[in-house]
Parts: sequence; C-alpha cells; structure tokens
Amino acid sequence: MQPNQPGAPCNGGWSIDCMRNAADRLKFIKPQEPILVETPPVSDDWIHEIKYDGFRTQVILDWAGARAFTRTGIDWSKRYWPIVAAAEKLKAKSFILDGEMIAPDPDGRPNFHAMHSRMVWNAELLAFVAFDILHKDGEDLRQRPLIERKAILWDLIKPAQGIIQYSQHVEGGGAEFFNAAEKMGLEGIVSKRRESSYRSGAKNEAWLKIKCWDISEFDLIGVKRQAGKWTEGLFARDGKYVGKAVIATTNAIKDRLWKRVQQARSGPPEGLPSAVVTSDVEWVKPIKASVRTLRGERKLRHASVQNFREES
Repeated sequence: MQPNQPGAPCNGGWSIDCMRNAADRLKFIKPQEPILVETPPVSDDWIHEIKYDGFRTQVILDWAGARAFTRTGIDWSKRYWPIVAAAEKLKAKSFILDGEMIAPDPDGRPNFHAMHSRMVWNAELLAFVAFDILHKDGEDLRQRPLIERKAILWDLIKPAQGIIQYSQHVEGGGAEFFNAAEKMGLEGIVSKRRESSYRSGAKNEAWLKIKCWDISEFDLIGVKRQAGKWTEGLFARDGKYVGKAVIATTNAIKDRLWKRVQQARSGPPEGLPSAVVTSDVEWVKPIKASVRTLRGERKLRHASVQNFREES
C-alpha cells in the first residue's frame, strides 16, 4: 500500500487526511423525537410522511467513510453494511442523514418482524428510508426550515429507488393522509411543521406522530381494581405477557365479565414480570378478549378492552 492511498496506515509524511484522527470525524447527533397525539393537524403549515415500522437510524459520511448508528448512538455499521456501502457512493463529501432502517416486503411495506433475521442473514434486503438531513459538505443544516432540508435531501439521494430511499411527503391534508395510511394497514403517520428547524434530542410540537389502531384478540389473565382509578385487565398472547388495557366497556359487558372472573379464579401464570404480580390483581384462567391498541407496538399501549368472547 502506497502513501496517500485511501486506507493506508498513518505515518509521518503521509496525506493530511491520513493524519486525521477519530476526534475529527462527524459526531452522532441525538435525534429529534415526535410527540404522540390522537389526530393529525389540519393546517397547511404541516407536511405528512408515512411512519415506517423499523429502527431509527442515523447514517453519517465523513472523510474516513460512512457509519450507521442506532437511535441511542450505538454503531451498527457492521449489521447495516450494504447501506453503509451505498452511502459512500452518494455524491457528497460529508453528510448526516436521519431516517428509518426497514425490512421492506415485495410491495414496499415495512415488515418489522423480518428486521432481526435480515440483519443477521440478509442485510442486503434491508433499506434505509431517509427523511431528514442535518449536515452536508461542511454545513450544519439544522437551523434551515424542514422543507428546505428535504429539498437538499432529495437532490442527494434521487431518484430514491435503491437501498437508500427518500421519504415522500404531502403538504396539508393531514386527515386524508392519515385515513389512507390506516386503510393500507400502515403503522401511522408523522406530521412536521414545514418551516421548523431540527431540535436535536428534544420532544416538541413541531413533530407529531399519529398512530393507527388495531383490534386484536388477547388472553385476559388478571384484573386490577383500585379505588378512584380505571379498572385494568392484564393480558398475554401466546403465553407471553403483553401489558394492560383499560376495561371501560358497557355495564352489560362488565357484568358478564365479573361473572366469568368469579368462575375462572386462578393463580398468576408462570413467567410474568415480578412488577406485575401484586396483591391487588385478581388472577383468572385465560379469557379471550378483543383489545384496541396502537398498531405496530410490541406491547399494549393506550389500550382498551372492546368485548369478551362468550364461552362455547
């Protein structure tokens, strides 16, 4: 290997780039986080994007090459090596991209359940969907309006059909965009103020996430009643604890449930987290229930019981 050749070891008299050290590299930036709300904004001051179901990722290119970081700044470049290799081919000297790493199905929809196996066995089947750019060729772009940053991002990665893709957006029409996402079975949408700056590490009302809902069947395994609070059900799926849901159904449904609870009393199932095995829970043999919960979550979140299946 000759002096000044990329990748050559650093010794006296070699290139300036070679003599740099890790302190000169672009640093990971804490990502801006959206706030969860119930409905999308209706003003035309907002743009709306699909909420991709994957892993939040930051891709950084500098003089020493590209790297990929998790939401918390852990270097996962080896797991995401095809995306890292593709980033080094983009026409820029340096950049910091914010986006989501996904495992797309043939129709383009993200399949979260395929993420882990693809990272291990088929990383070339992953894709990085970029939705923001924080730095490019020596310029910190975070104070520029979002709509300007997205234009710069598009110019960098167009035509956005490869392993690194551009997150398309619409301006205004948040309710219609959300309804379309729900009908398509997507996780939800993210709404952002078009003129907003990038607020690193902060949650503020410039970015909102609106998640779609699913109604699925779970096993009620316990009931928690406390004075002055909503009654909660504890639920499992396939024998694994998945969280709590508020029981705020009609009085008729509640009456049927309490009769079932009295007939199905039991002890706590094995394998539950110790924090949920408390004295104020009435444990029951599993009772099938329909639960409304946020789509795409690994645990029940903002969940409510809709009904209970009658015994056959």
